[in-house]
Amino acid sequence: MDRIVYDRMAAHDTTHWWYRARREILADYLTREAALPKGARILEIGCGTGHNLPMLAGFGEVDAIEIDPAARGFAAERLGKPVGDAPLPALTGVERSAYDLVAVLDVVEHVEDDVAALKGMAEVLKPGGAILVTVPAHPWMWSAHDTVNHHHRRYSKGTLDKAIRDAGLRHNGLRYFNSLLFPVAVAARVAGKLTGKDDSDDSPPAAPVNKALEAVFRLERHLVGRVPLPPGLSIITLVRK
Repeated sequence: MDRIVYDRMAAHDTTHWWYRARREILADYLTREAALPKGARILEIGCGTGHNLPMLAGFGEVDAIEIDPAARGFAAERLGKPVGDAPLPALTGVERSAYDLVAVLDVVEHVEDDVAALKGMAEVLKPGGAILVTVPAHPWMWSAHDTVNHHHRRYSKGTLDKAIRDAGLRHNGLRYFNSLLFPVAVAARVAGKLTGKDDSDDSPPAAPVNKALEAVFRLERHLVGRVPLPPGLSIITLVRK
């Protein structure tokens, strides 16, 4: 990703509505769907500044990988131990058959060969382990945000399903989330394209708007994995061997 993306992440990942509500949604989804053992071993790949690590630590012992040096430093401070730098798909030096959960949260779209990346993740799973995957949805939503984040693609349910199956894996269903605010996001993307305005700035909006958006997005923690949601900005699934 561009340097500015990591800088904004470090500045705003504890206050921005998207990060805050998303962590709650992911935690509820894991609680309901993952059936993790007590003291589970968890690996987050592409942890960025480490903003998800405290949430994941609620489920077990967490290790992390981040290839950007500056972001890795932030993450290591939050984790309280060194963060690895092994890139996908090889994950060189990462213990095989060791983890109950691998979390790749908006990461797979950054990897040129997503099938090889999924295969690499599967190699570090214990028998019965799972990969928590989130990806940005809808190729037609491509924008400056995807460019500065160095995405190779946005996914449809069909393309994500194919990548998972081509890796020899299976999933528990592909579900949209960030759906309640999807019409607002679409309107903003269309307006940006019509006006030529760059929409890559991920800084939070004014405090009252930030609070309202967080409240709306947070409502989805009661819904994701329980009921099918209409199209949203992201897709979530649990993947197993």
